[in-house]
Amino acid sequence: MGQALTALLGGVAMTSAWPNLSELLMPSDAEAAIGWVGAPLGTGSVSEGRCDLAPEALRKVLRRIGRYDIDTGRELAAAIADRGDVALAGMTIEAATDPLRAAVAASVADHALTLLIGGNNAVTRPGLLGMADALGLPLERCGLVTLDAHFDMRGLEQGLSNGNPVRALREDGLPGSNVVQIGLAPFANSKAMHDDALSGGHLVLTARQVREQGISDAVDQALERLEGCDAILVDCDIDVIDRAQFPGAPGARPGGMRALDFFLAVRRLAARPQVRVIDLTEWDPPLDPTDLSALTAGRWLAEALAGFERRPASV
Repeated sequence: MGQALTALLGGVAMTSAWPNLSELLMPSDAEAAIGWVGAPLGTGSVSEGRCDLAPEALRKVLRRIGRYDIDTGRELAAAIADRGDVALAGMTIEAATDPLRAAVAASVADHALTLLIGGNNAVTRPGLLGMADALGLPLERCGLVTLDAHFDMRGLEQGLSNGNPVRALREDGLPGSNVVQIGLAPFANSKAMHDDALSGGHLVLTARQVREQGISDAVDQALERLEGCDAILVDCDIDVIDRAQFPGAPGARPGGMRALDFFLAVRRLAARPQVRVIDLTEWDPPLDPTDLSALTAGRWLAEALAGFERRPASV
């Protein structure tokens, strides 16, 4: 990769015996095209676990993920300003919302893309609200793409949880027509939630539709639906992946999305300049005593960077 592109992306030029993603993590005050916000939120989960450990687990695995993409002949170079983890220990989701929202807003103001590393799926709502705050956008101009086995449309009667961020965002004013949900799993959702999503105007593409029609078609439909949005958050709930390929997600199911389809979707979505925030949620590192889930999460980051580096030079 040429020095001009490296400079454009706020990248780093370095060589080592094993060029790897950990080399791209920079201090929080570094000039970088990409910002990293750790969101170790573990409270309020439908399934109890330790998703709060994921941000640090992802940092640790990056040294095992190379920067060279043999399929494209390009080496990743975009620097990532690691803005640290938001202090959330002991907080309820309600209490954590404002600090998370502020942290994401600050990152979006400074970077072309923000990686929001959860934590459970409740971080998606403050992530999208913070994105809107930073850009001065009403929610009507924002879009949401979820790669998720679940609708996340549980009721709000018992408060916020990782099972209702989409419902909460709808209540905040996000139009249903601005929501695209990809990878919904059978026997993991209720009819009422499905009906609510459809009647509310969501574009719903199930795991079966992804398999039969192809992930490229699903992403094309998502981008067409959200073409009029000025900013988009992509929610990567890792439980969308087939549980055999990602055992470290408490909500994952057998028969979910193939990891390769997940990677392709992330790369293509990250290439769109309107995508300002991509989150990674619902990874519970202790659930997987092997390194499969950690390496898959690390590959997620590589795919997001590869997509970002395909953006137009004006970004």
